[in-house]
Amino acid sequence: AEWRSASTSYSEDQDTLCARRLFKPSSDLRLTPRMSEPARAKRSTWSVLQPFVNSGLAASCAITVMNPVDVVKNRIQVAGGGNPFVIFRTVLANEGVGALYAGLSAQYLRACTYQTARLGTYRSLSDYFTRTANGAPLPLWQKAACGLVSGALGALVGNPAEIAIIRMQTDNTLPVSERRNYKHVGDAVVRVIREEGVVKLWRGCAPTVARAMALNCGSLASYDHTREFVVHHAPSLGPHKAVLIASFVSGLVGAVFSLPFDFIKTRVQHMRVDKDGRAPYKGALDCAVQIYRSKGFLQFYAGLGTYSMRVAPMISLTLVLIETFKNLQTQLGY
Repeated sequence: AEWRSASTSYSEDQDTLCARRLFKPSSDLRLTPRMSEPARAKRSTWSVLQPFVNSGLAASCAITVMNPVDVVKNRIQVAGGGNPFVIFRTVLANEGVGALYAGLSAQYLRACTYQTARLGTYRSLSDYFTRTANGAPLPLWQKAACGLVSGALGALVGNPAEIAIIRMQTDNTLPVSERRNYKHVGDAVVRVIREEGVVKLWRGCAPTVARAMALNCGSLASYDHTREFVVHHAPSLGPHKAVLIASFVSGLVGAVFSLPFDFIKTRVQHMRVDKDGRAPYKGALDCAVQIYRSKGFLQFYAGLGTYSMRVAPMISLTLVLIETFKNLQTQLGY
């Protein structure tokens, strides 16, 4: 009887509590407001644009820090080798601090075209395939495929900026009579069109596309894969450390994958046509064959240390900044 009484009392208390919750005054209810159609459309538009906007911002911030290393890297590749520290001191002593930031305006154009396109397209593609797989992690080959496609697209969009960067950063290595003396990226692009034709803005496009495909395939696929591995096998490290570790691995893999293509690209885009209209190389393939025959395979990795010092931190910093911007936007409700 006592058990039944206690049970009945408990049941009545539960019913009373449920009734009170059910019939709360409307002023106390906290219902989530339905998102209006314009707000939903705005949010949908931002979700599409976000990877591209964040990529461009992050790349612009990163290259502001890394441009001096890029100048030294290009000088080494044009010269066919050299000590990066000696070249750095020489540039600083003979040309001043400003020379280490040569081509910075072209770097910003490159960030807004090449970097925005390759990083934003990769994230859009990988997110799309992740949704079609119901949120399951993508296999490595599929990440690599996304990297190849987005890298090629980014390179096609950004090749004019690549031409301007190479020429502006290595101009002082030429004899005074052969220097182009571009004032800024706009001047470089306009003069190339006037003096050489618009098609020359895509000179060296083949090695640029190959480099971008190799860089994207190596860096972005390894970034996502390493991040997923760390989160799954070492969850105690937390998401922030997972991003740092993954970005570090991504930078190293991307540098090793892309340097041979970057070396050929720099040589082709820097070359000048002589008075008879002849160029040192007929194209990217001819450049690769000549270098291999004259100096061997290891020449394609000339300046590996400097290139790694430039590319690895650039990739790592860019990816970390993208995640930082994304988290900040989430906190702000975007």
